[in-house]
Amino acid sequence: MLLKSPPIYLVTEPTPQSQRFADNLHRQLECAVTLLMPGMTGRPRGENRLLILLDIDHLDEAAQQAWQRRANELPEVFLAAVNLCDEVQAVELFSCLHLQGIFYRGDSLELICKGLTLLREGRFWMSRSLMASLLEYYRQSQRNRYCVTCGLTQRELEIIGLLGAGATNMEIAERLFVSEYTVRSHLYNIFRKIDVHTRAQAINWTRRHLGVLPPLQERRYPV
Repeated sequence: MLLKSPPIYLVTEPTPQSQRFADNLHRQLECAVTLLMPGMTGRPRGENRLLILLDIDHLDEAAQQAWQRRANELPEVFLAAVNLCDEVQAVELFSCLHLQGIFYRGDSLELICKGLTLLREGRFWMSRSLMASLLEYYRQSQRNRYCVTCGLTQRELEIIGLLGAGATNMEIAERLFVSEYTVRSHLYNIFRKIDVHTRAQAINWTRRHLGVLPPLQERRYPV
């Protein structure tokens, strides 16, 4: 669906270079371009339809996941990433985030504006070679989905599935009607079984081996 002049929010550190980039986008696209700090809490105010452009040079994995959760809260959000090194990084990022567009460090301003124009129309922006790489990645994920569980119990699979969908420990506890302490204990055992050490590594493992999970929907409580 074509959106009427959807604004662009560039999530990056406020430097002279990033401000020049935002100003150039504003002139070329004739739309509002606003810089947002990577660690901003909450979500952009007053807008339900917008494009959020993540500057990967200035967002660690935790910040990327936080912005994905914010995007999930809005009905019409176009999430894209800029300043990627190559296709390998792009495929890895797609395994963690629900993106509709990818821009590389070497892309010209003209090419970026062309891609952003399509994104603002609700379309995707990526190269054919990246699409082919993603298809192969998802095929491999499907092959691994049922054969790589590393001895996880059904409850552990439920917990790591929610983790991969972007849930916090509190949200997992509320979904499964257990305490946060129980969730932490399960996560400790899960991390040991799948040989990871951080939450971000566990999320990446989940999306590689169990498939890309949909964002969390509104919680439902028993009646």
